[in-house]
Amino acid sequence: MIQKFILPAMLMLVACGHSFKKAEDAQDAGREFIRAALDGNYEKASFYLYADSTNQLLLNKWKKDWDGMDHEEQKKYRDADILPINIQAVNDSVTTYTYANSYKKDTTTIRVVKMNGNWLVDLKEILVSKR
Repeated sequence: MIQKFILPAMLMLVACGHSFKKAEDAQDAGREFIRAALDGNYEKASFYLYADSTNQLLLNKWKKDWDGMDHEEQKKYRDADILPINIQAVNDSVTTYTYANSYKKDTTTIRVVKMNGNWLVDLKEILVSKR
């Protein structure tokens, strides 16, 4: 009898094993996304991503770049601190988040948008700022 309950309970635990906390605000979403990307945790980064086709392509490119790095460089990114430069609310549902990291000092700007009550990262700002 107990066996009927053990298997479903174990399956439920495995399925829920990768739940991530919903971002409380734009800064939280940006920080969680950036940290996940620096750590090479693209499952978590994807959770905080506005999942349209362009963003998916950009994230897949970042993951491919990460996978191509040697372990020493990956470690340097994992050890890097996020250096926020400017976090600016554009309106009540859009915030720009400009940052660098302590390993690579390159400045990057992402946009964080509120969609259906969730704060999510929109990477297309990167394409706009590189023009």
